Amino acid sequence: MPTAEEIERQVLELVRAGDVATLRLVRDRFASRRSSASAQRAVKYMDDPVGWVWDVIDWQPGEGLAAYQEDVLDLLARERRVAARGPHGLGKTGMAALGVLWFATTRDAAGIDWKVLTTASAWRHLSVYLFPEIHKWARRIKWEMLGRPPFRENAELLVHNIKLRYGAASAVASTKPELIEGAHADSLLYLIDEAKIVPDGTWDAIEGAFSGGKTSGLPEAFVFAISTPGPPSGRFYDIHSRKPGFEDWFVRHVTLAEAVAAGRISPDWAEQRARQWGRDSAIYANRVLGEFHASDEDSVIPLSWVEAAVERWHLWDQAGRPALEGRQFLGVDVARAGGDSTVLAYRTGLAYTELETHDREDTMETTARVQAAVGRRLGTVPVVDSMGVGGGVVDRLRELDEPVLAYTGAAKSRMPSRDGEWGFNNTRSAAYWRTRELLDPAFDPTLMLPPDDLLLADLTAPTWAVKTWRPPTIQIEPKDDLIKRLGRSPDRGDAVVMGLYAELLASTTVQNPAKAGTGSQAAASRYGRTIGGTHSARGR
Repeated sequence: MPTAEEIERQVLELVRAGDVATLRLVRDRFASRRSSASAQRAVKYMDDPVGWVWDVIDWQPGEGLAAYQEDVLDLLARERRVAARGPHGLGKTGMAALGVLWFATTRDAAGIDWKVLTTASAWRHLSVYLFPEIHKWARRIKWEMLGRPPFRENAELLVHNIKLRYGAASAVASTKPELIEGAHADSLLYLIDEAKIVPDGTWDAIEGAFSGGKTSGLPEAFVFAISTPGPPSGRFYDIHSRKPGFEDWFVRHVTLAEAVAAGRISPDWAEQRARQWGRDSAIYANRVLGEFHASDEDSVIPLSWVEAAVERWHLWDQAGRPALEGRQFLGVDVARAGGDSTVLAYRTGLAYTELETHDREDTMETTARVQAAVGRRLGTVPVVDSMGVGGGVVDRLRELDEPVLAYTGAAKSRMPSRDGEWGFNNTRSAAYWRTRELLDPAFDPTLMLPPDDLLLADLTAPTWAVKTWRPPTIQIEPKDDLIKRLGRSPDRGDAVVMGLYAELLASTTVQNPAKAGTGSQAAASRYGRTIGGTHSARGR
């Protein structure tokens, strides 16, 4: 190998001779050697994501990976097919983002043709959570450890992509498995975020990449599926339950105890959620215990149906909240005791845009609030629980000539179920069952619900039973029994359910007959029709 002095003399001779082409060749060779030497710093972490994270990320005092995060990342490098589940608050998205950055930087440094495809049950999980998390951790990389300069914004690190010299990481909607199936590279990593409801077609498209993969060497393929669990169904559940054909997957259940021991979840938070949702509820099992559980068998409304309605709300919100069509109603559940909340649920068509809660208000304050809400949203009809203190709100609104529907949960109901096979023991049972029917995925539901954990708990908590009368009658768990079981009143759920029952309530309820022929008639005519001098509000 020539000495530095000899190289310097050769370069000077080339300069004197004006040999520009050879000078460029020498320059490129030196740059390549320097780049190769620097790249070795990153290449050594190709099979060591845990070492990469600890050495390359600029951790602040007291920060770092939890033991279970080390375990999951190490499992990914060794076993290549990993499905991890656990409670909320584990740092799942952070772990996924670090995994993507580890894979991208090490494969690119090695000069390997690589790709990372990230997908999720909804595009929002990629655009709002995963890629912002990737950007956050990229800003904390100690680039000297990788022997390269920081990612160039808008050139290498984009909003939903990383584009480097030898490969790219991209976001792909789980509804487009053909884009996933078409991926080809010597080194592939698939990341499936919120994997519990990713469709089977996406899983099958990913499986095709493993047909040419090896257990060592190139080509190589990795898949990392991560999620809080849901009901015991779907591909993510099949993998975790070790069903035949999925033995080559390695599963990891991060327990609540592990998360508490790592300081990622507070035991007080877990205990409060038990009180809020109930220890036997699906939402507690899924989000706190990290267990698969469904409420389908005994609950009126399955949790997964409500979560799908919340996802529709998120899509509407992300689209800039486009104008909604349909009649406007306001479900009003009036607080019955000091610890309860008065809830106003705003509905347009089959979309609840927001919930508004107020504590420790008397009936006159609630009346004024409802009247103001109706004034802001012309044409809105309030549906008010007339039982107990709510009756005072109904009476005062009628005195003010406001059109109001009085909801009496204990009243008899003649409404049949959608298929005509069932009756209901009272209005409350009919209203909850109607909400169930509007959320049933078998009928392409469009109902949207705002993201609110208490609302999810309220709607999924009530149980139901069948009474062998003629016709067979559905009975929803009485509200007083539910309050005893939950330790609180399901105010949010009741407000939403009442609002969804508005059209059916209007078709069978005589509104304010004492004031027939007065200003009340004009108010009622805004949403009903006059029959024989009384006012029967019918849904249009």
